[in-house]
Parts: sequence; C-alpha cells; structure tokens
Amino acid sequence: MSIAQNIEDLKKRIETSAKIAGRDPLDIKLLSITKTHSVEAIEIALDNNIEFIGENRVQEAEQKLPFLKGRYKEFHFVGHLQSNKIKQLMKLEPALIHSIDTLSTAQKLNDHLSGISKKQAVLVQVNASGEESKFGIKPEETLDFINDLSELPNLKVEGLMTIGMFTTNEENIRNCFRTLKKLFEKIKENPKVEMKYLSMGMTNDFEIAIEEGANIIRIGSAIFGSRNKR
Repeated sequence: MSIAQNIEDLKKRIETSAKIAGRDPLDIKLLSITKTHSVEAIEIALDNNIEFIGENRVQEAEQKLPFLKGRYKEFHFVGHLQSNKIKQLMKLEPALIHSIDTLSTAQKLNDHLSGISKKQAVLVQVNASGEESKFGIKPEETLDFINDLSELPNLKVEGLMTIGMFTTNEENIRNCFRTLKKLFEKIKENPKVEMKYLSMGMTNDFEIAIEEGANIIRIGSAIFGSRNKR
C-alpha cells in the first residue's frame, strides 16, 4: 500500500479509537517516526498532511532535516539523548525532546541552553514496563526526578513518555499505559511543571494508548511500511 493510503487508514483508526474512549481525535498529535526512511518518503508523508516528524538519532536527523526545511510543523527528538550530542541536537531546533531520564544529561542540556539563552520543552521518559532493555526512570522515582528537573530554569517539563511492553498480552500493555496516566495526573498537582503531553503508543499498540489517554502517538511502520535496515 502507498504511504498516502497508509496515512488515510491510520487516521481512520485514530478517529475510531478516540471515539471509543469518548475523546476528540483532534486532541491526539500524530508524530510520524521517520528513522531509517528516506527524505523522499518523508516528503510524500508531508504532502499527505503529516505535520510532525520524529527521529531517534541526532546524526540521522542532521542528514535529513536540511532537505525538509519549511516542510514540517515540528521536529521531535524521541531517542535516548547522549550528552555529547546536545549541541548538535539544539542546532536542529527540536520542538520537544521525549527522552529525558537522567539528571546529569538534563543538567548538561540546561547548561547548554543557558549559554545560548534558550529554553527547551522536554518529556520525562518513564520505564513503565519495568523491562531492563528499555531506557527510562522508574515509576516510583518519577515524582522526585521531576522535582529536580523543575529546578533547572532552561528546561520546561511538559509531560511524560513511555514505550509499551513488548508483548502480545493486551492487558500487560494497557497496564503500562495506565501506570503512566496515573503518574501524569499526580504530577499535574505540581505547580512547578505544566503537564501537557502523554506520549505513548506506537504502531503495534497506539489504539490501546489512545484509550488510556495518550495525546501524542509515535507512528513509523504504519505510515512507511517496514523499517529500512541501517
């Protein structure tokens, strides 16, 4: 199937899931994950009403984004952020970084932002599944971690992100997303941060994520097909 048809079908699925959950589909931001896919493929997606694109490697984003300048509404960084890549990433002007999970990296990011007189919106990555293969702060450590981040004046904590459990057990996946939603609601009580975004759900589980409250879903293969090998 074509990328255009994939996007049309995906938006219908998003609308159906939102209606099941009693939500407005327009409240859900579709972030197209473009890693390993060509500039040409991304351009087709942008021509078919994709507005938000995400990459997980700074080097790959550096290679692509100059060719797409002015075509997308927002660029999001969704990968694990290494402190030695901060300067390069900031040159790409991400609207949102989804993956802050260590205080040391957050402090280095804050220091860099201070030097260029900028602020950056970020999400805290939470390992809601408890899987050792995943990055992210433990759920029980998230409140204290966000309190620490709120003291960094150049970072704006705007929500949480998680990756669902890699399983075919729907209830286990749903429980991961429910854990994040509960944290999200709890952190809303903190006046030092503004909880706006709940980033969860990918191609295999985004419908469950929408039902459990996601307002950013990160979709790659449902748009572009199977990921190209590096």
